[in-house]
Amino acid sequence: MPALSDLEIREKLKSLNKWGLFEGALVKRFEFSGFKEAMDFVNKAAAIAEEMDHHPDIFISYNKVYFKLMTHSENGLTEKDFELASKIDVSV
Repeated sequence: MPALSDLEIREKLKSLNKWGLFEGALVKRFEFSGFKEAMDFVNKAAAIAEEMDHHPDIFISYNKVYFKLMTHSENGLTEKDFELASKIDVSV
């Protein structure tokens, strides 16, 4: 799956809820009421990522979960990153 152009990325970003760009990756922070809720969410997101065979970088700090999505093999963003971001949002 080829990397998207800057124009394609900007257009697709409009369809996502509060995702941003940082160092060429899609990023978003989620906050929960506690650690258990954060981990439950991470486990849901991990199942989605595994099903898609597309694995994000996930950082956890107590009740906060940070996602960083990019397609490493393409050294950029692809359709798959945007699809995963949308599915993660739906799982909240």
